[in-house]
Amino acid sequence: MEDDLVKKITANPKYQKLVGVRTSYGWLLTIIMLVVYYGYIAVIAFSKESLAVRLGEGVMTVGIPVGLGVIAFTVIITGIYVRRANSEFDALTADIVKESGK
Repeated sequence: MEDDLVKKITANPKYQKLVGVRTSYGWLLTIIMLVVYYGYIAVIAFSKESLAVRLGEGVMTVGIPVGLGVIAFTVIITGIYVRRANSEFDALTADIVKESGK
């Protein structure tokens, strides 16, 4: 019984679409995040002087807000994925469950 249900779901074109779109979107966001993160690390490794520039008269340097920006970018990109998952991906999943008869 379960094998039939699995075969039925995996044969569903909406399931194929869900898997394809979700996978490619996840990889796209992963690549963007890796570029941002490793770009920041590369700047730290190869151009420390550019991040060591002081902002104003205090002790804050450019590297601190840029690092906080990387962290904020992580939160934002996660929110973007969650928003799409909660709308488009959940709707496709609900259609697949409804069509599978469960």
